[in-house]
Amino acid sequence: MELAMIDRWLHIIAGVTWIGLLYYFNFVQAPALAAATADKDGPGPAAISKYVAPRALLWFRWAALVTWLTGAYYLMVTKTLIGAFTLGFAVDTGKLYAASIGFGAWLGTIMLFNVWVLIWPNQKKILGMVPATDAEKATARRVAFLASRANTAMSIPMLMFMQAGPHGIPF
Repeated sequence: MELAMIDRWLHIIAGVTWIGLLYYFNFVQAPALAAATADKDGPGPAAISKYVAPRALLWFRWAALVTWLTGAYYLMVTKTLIGAFTLGFAVDTGKLYAASIGFGAWLGTIMLFNVWVLIWPNQKKILGMVPATDAEKATARRVAFLASRANTAMSIPMLMFMQAGPHGIPF
C-alpha cells in the first residue's frame, strides 16, 4: 500500500501541474496573446508562441497523461477501477464512493482525450510545428480553444467528484 500512497502523491502533483497550466492557458496566455496581437507598437505575440507556449504545452500534455495513469493505477491497486468506471453499477458495496470518484475519473478521461486528440494536434498547427494553411490554422484555433474551454469548465466538477467520495461528501 506504500506504493499506492506514493502514486497518489504523484497523481496530486501531476494534477496540480495539469490544471494549473490549463488555467494559465485560459486565463493568462490567451488574453496576453490577444493583447500582444492588438498592440501594433509592441513586440507582438511571437515570443510567447515561440518560447513559452511549446514548453508549457509539453508540461501540460505530459502532466495530463501522468495524472490519468497515476489515477487509474491508484484505482486499480485499491480495487475500485471497475467500480469507478461503471459508476458503481458493477460493485455491491461502496456505490456512492464508486459513483463519485467515477464521475471524476470519466471527466478526467474526457479531458485527457481533449488534450491529446484535440488541443495538442491543433496547437502544433497554430504554433507552426507542423505545416498548415491559414484556413487550417483558423480551424485549429477554434477547435483548440473550444476543447480548452471545455476542459476548464469540466475541471471544477472533476475535482469535486474526485474528492467527494474519499472525503465522504455526498453529491
